[in-house]
Amino acid sequence: MSLPFPRRVAILGSSGSIGRSALEVIAASEGRLQVAMMSINRRADILVEQLQQMRLRLVSDQLRSLEKDALPSQVISGLPQCVIMTDEWADRTPLKELPPEVEVRFGQDALCEYVQRNDIDVVLSAIVGSAGFRSTWAAIEAGKTVALANKESLVMGGPLLGELARKTGGTLIPVDSEHSAIMQCLRARKMSGGPESLPSPPYDEISRIILTASGGPFRTWSLDDLAKVTIDDALAHPTWNMGKKITVDSATLMNKALELIEARWLFGLPVEKLTAVLHPQSIVHSLIEFIDGSVMAQMSPPDMQLPIQLALCFPERFDSPARRIDWMQKMHLEFFPIDPQRFPALELGLEVAAAGGTAGAVLNAANETAVEAFLANRLPFTEITTICRTVLKNHNFESHPTLERLFELDEWTRKEAEKRIESGK
Repeated sequence: MSLPFPRRVAILGSSGSIGRSALEVIAASEGRLQVAMMSINRRADILVEQLQQMRLRLVSDQLRSLEKDALPSQVISGLPQCVIMTDEWADRTPLKELPPEVEVRFGQDALCEYVQRNDIDVVLSAIVGSAGFRSTWAAIEAGKTVALANKESLVMGGPLLGELARKTGGTLIPVDSEHSAIMQCLRARKMSGGPESLPSPPYDEISRIILTASGGPFRTWSLDDLAKVTIDDALAHPTWNMGKKITVDSATLMNKALELIEARWLFGLPVEKLTAVLHPQSIVHSLIEFIDGSVMAQMSPPDMQLPIQLALCFPERFDSPARRIDWMQKMHLEFFPIDPQRFPALELGLEVAAAGGTAGAVLNAANETAVEAFLANRLPFTEITTICRTVLKNHNFESHPTLERLFELDEWTRKEAEKRIESGK
């Protein structure tokens, strides 16, 4: 059943690139989408600035046209009912500037509690890293529709999260452009249910699903040059504007490795039907190749506003603030195979997707720790994937872990990876 409009949205991670784009999408939604809650980790100053910008839109024609008794007054006014700072030790001084009608809460527990409220329709899970898993779990536990930008939730616990969704009726709608593209292609074939349904297996007619990767800044670098990569080099992404961690993941292609794992659990696909290619223009976001050789693709400029709006409004489509392809202008699209020597993370991701169990949680935590070390000038760029493989190889694999065990392994992995980074082994 499609959710009615207007929809009340909880934005988890409003200060990140996905959160900021979501606020732009909501502002342009003509009242179909309303911000009911926003969360940040520690940057209270950014949160205050975002709320100040929202106040400038309070008297828009779109909001005046809404039935004022249909939603809480804070949402009608354009401001969230509540903001949550998950880092309880961060500087709270800027929060004194918040309007008095906006409730302020603190901590992960408050976040997990709030996403389960009856007056939240859609939860945008956009917290980067494993920190976003608990709140994603809490939302699905309450049967919510989750617009999922936090790929780590599925990488760490895809089977458990899928089982929980089937039990509670929760729904995961992908926000990553690659998985949004796959979903759109699958739904275009009406592979299951009615027009409001997400596609589901079996996919007997599918030969391969092909995710595209820009290749980041190092698509043509030699192995010798990769050994000399600096932080500035790794953060200079040619097509996307993202946070530091995700940008480094794009440079190593670990982001594509994690996305392959995510696709494995999101769509219930066997690993042998998953692959990736380099596509520097970032126009084609994913492709589906059918057993007869026909290929279906989703194309759009590299602008996250489109998949964000689709996820928040699913299954409906509306006019969007996202950029569009100018078909009157000359353009070219290129595709290249991925060099496994230059980008060893991709093979590692496929191995983890095939293994399942505890492998995803360990890979994710090892990668987060290694990326932090690289950004602190404590680890060479080329050693990020090496650390991940080493820690993964040395952990005690379990095929059917509990949720508690995944969090235990997350903590163990970070300590193990840090120990190996310090020792250089």
